[in-house]
Amino acid sequence: MSSNEYRTERDPLGKVKIPKRAYYGSQTQRAIENFQISNKHLPRSFIKAQGIIKVAAAKVNIDLGMLTKNLGEAIITASEEVINGEWDDQFVVDVYQAGAGTSQNMNANEVIANRANEILNKGTHAERIHPNDHVNMSQSTNDTFPTALNIAALEGIHESLIPAIDQLQQALNRKSEELMSVLKSGRTHLHDAVPMKLGQEFAGYAETIRSLYEEIKQNSEELYEIGLGGNAIGTKVNLHESYAKKVIAEVSKRTNYPFREPTNIFSFMQNRNAPLRVMGSLKELSVHLIKITSDLRLLSSGPRTGLAEITLPSVQPGSTIMPGKVNPAILEMTHMVCCQVIGYESTLSTAVMSGQLEINVMMPIIAYTLLESIHILANAITSLVEKCITGIKANEATCRKWMEESLSLVTGLSPSMGYDLASEIGQQAEEENKTIKQILIDKGLNTKENISAIDPSNFI
Repeated sequence: MSSNEYRTERDPLGKVKIPKRAYYGSQTQRAIENFQISNKHLPRSFIKAQGIIKVAAAKVNIDLGMLTKNLGEAIITASEEVINGEWDDQFVVDVYQAGAGTSQNMNANEVIANRANEILNKGTHAERIHPNDHVNMSQSTNDTFPTALNIAALEGIHESLIPAIDQLQQALNRKSEELMSVLKSGRTHLHDAVPMKLGQEFAGYAETIRSLYEEIKQNSEELYEIGLGGNAIGTKVNLHESYAKKVIAEVSKRTNYPFREPTNIFSFMQNRNAPLRVMGSLKELSVHLIKITSDLRLLSSGPRTGLAEITLPSVQPGSTIMPGKVNPAILEMTHMVCCQVIGYESTLSTAVMSGQLEINVMMPIIAYTLLESIHILANAITSLVEKCITGIKANEATCRKWMEESLSLVTGLSPSMGYDLASEIGQQAEEENKTIKQILIDKGLNTKENISAIDPSNFI
């Protein structure tokens, strides 16, 4: 840019050149210059939450006589534009930034202040809105940043993730019912085990997801505690005595979530307990999704050289060199997403334990990892349901073949023959590559009772 495309602002550290078209100011510009790290930014949901907080603070400050109506209403209008996404391109601070999220908070304060001043200039007002004195009135980064995270996380959980998990559970339940008539060989240690129903396998998956659904819902309730009004360290310095209760009520009104004051404001300022517990649940969900998707990959392996007990929907070609090959792409994608979330959980846990004394300065990375985990899990689970689970089909002939050839059918003979003799029959069947039934015939032990004992339907 040429020099005439910049404006110059002054802050406590001196003069700063800023693009003329930018709504942000000197502190944001310094952050841009200082933190050219990843080109990743906090998501739209977080920016929206910042806007909600600024609207609520301005309204309460007007009501309490702390902020003049004309300035406050301009701040509210500008903040509502931020909520609606009109200025997302002005939120430019890297995720890896100054501790606690001061740069992110000032990014919001400066954008809203400059836009509010633009609104005021359209009228006849001579007063000028200051990003700290007016937009940030009664606030600190230390109480607003964790609150914005809680608001954004709840939005992602309740509007995207919880519906996706519920959709997955229902899809697995329907698939369980659909496949309950299909008999197959169970497997333990990846070796033959006693027969079971394919639907029972899917019923296990469905119940696992149901329990995780309940756990995530329960842990997310801790996000309803927000520390607005705690200010810098929880002492509520420079605040009107009614501000905290009123601003939390205003945020609740604007989000339709039952936010409440923390049981202990100092604990809220010091710790990120709620994000830690929610992230732990997301890790657990990821661990189980990896298990389920790995199972489905095994069950669908082949189609000629693997288990091939189920068929997955074909979504795209699987090889650039092997014509006609189709891979379990959706399952692999889900597995990768879960690996990322497990890594994010480690990052978040390390960041949470890095809090010292009155605040945790690792808030930006805590916010990014939690919100990104919610986002990618919700999207992955939705794709998993729509492009994989609902289209799974059973290969009944293959299931029957493996089941009838399973050496574990000999288990049915143990009560009458004893463990040792049944083991000999199983070992002979393996050595001679015969079925258990064939060995019974060879040994003249094919009585009605013994044949019934190895009938797969009698195991279930």
